[in-house]
Amino acid sequence: MECWPVLLLWGLPQMWASPDALRPPGPSHRHFPAEPLSSTGLRVLHISPFANSSWTRTDGSFWLGALQTHSWGNGSDIHFLRPWSQGKLSDHQWEQLQQVFWVYRSSFTREIREFAKMLHLDYPFVVQVSAGCEVHPGSPLKSFFHSAFQGSDILSFQGTSWVPAPDAPHGAEVVSKELNKDQYVKDTLEWLLNDICPQLVTGLLEAGQQDLEKQVKPEAWLSSGPPPGPGRLLLVCHVSGFYPEPVWVRWMRGEQEQPGAQQGDVLPNADGTWYLRVTLDVAAGEAAGLTCRVRHSSLGGQDIVLYWADGSHVPVGWIVAAVLASLLLVGGGITFWLKKRRSYQDIL
Repeated sequence: MECWPVLLLWGLPQMWASPDALRPPGPSHRHFPAEPLSSTGLRVLHISPFANSSWTRTDGSFWLGALQTHSWGNGSDIHFLRPWSQGKLSDHQWEQLQQVFWVYRSSFTREIREFAKMLHLDYPFVVQVSAGCEVHPGSPLKSFFHSAFQGSDILSFQGTSWVPAPDAPHGAEVVSKELNKDQYVKDTLEWLLNDICPQLVTGLLEAGQQDLEKQVKPEAWLSSGPPPGPGRLLLVCHVSGFYPEPVWVRWMRGEQEQPGAQQGDVLPNADGTWYLRVTLDVAAGEAAGLTCRVRHSSLGGQDIVLYWADGSHVPVGWIVAAVLASLLLVGGGITFWLKKRRSYQDIL
């Protein structure tokens, strides 16, 4: 049976006259900016849920470190999410790359269904792929290609061969044996991961320097949420407006981190920055002396420390009431102005 990566890997070298067309000059075959912007990597994530033998979808994304640069949905092209997402590749090269991804997605779906039939897999199931490379100037390149079934690793490409993951089911060994029979596929995948990927990373690092080096300091404040129960308080630490996304927020007593804190999802703000809230359920008499500590790359090593004390926080109910009161006042003012205007017009 023809294995699903074959068409993808066959198409990639055809995008250019030869692999050497993408390789930068010089004996090392590796090129990085004279002053590296950061040590980061490119990761391509792909997920395909298979509901049954006739329905599936495919979604994917490209990530440069913690920054998403590209995405694609079921049946769509790769979308640029940043003005610099093209990197240093030409329009023609990206056109060819789009075509290759079309082939990859269609062949991937078809071959996974064939494997499901051969291995007697039960629907529904989910297949995931994570592939890319880590570029650390001055250090050897690290490349990877991992696939997972139902959230568990089953297969990876290591060095020059496909290898079943530890504790993978017998089906992974069958698939890896099939893939390892084709030397051309292995050579091409090695070229893709070890030559094209680092060049794409380098181009993105150079083109996206401003975004990648952007630092925005967070703002933080405390509030109280709905009481979890009699004699209990819900302490809420809000952190907003920070960039990049990675942030460390903890409830502390002195230097001791408090157990039981609940961290929400990091959510995007409209301006491209991020927001996070961390809550802590405590007995009312134990709230005094607690602090919320915030660490972020933009703060230059100086943590934000907020102290919980009576009067130092704003209850959520008060915030909502204040907003509603403001809206009522504005609405009443507009209504009064419209009535006065109509009265004036009637007089005229």
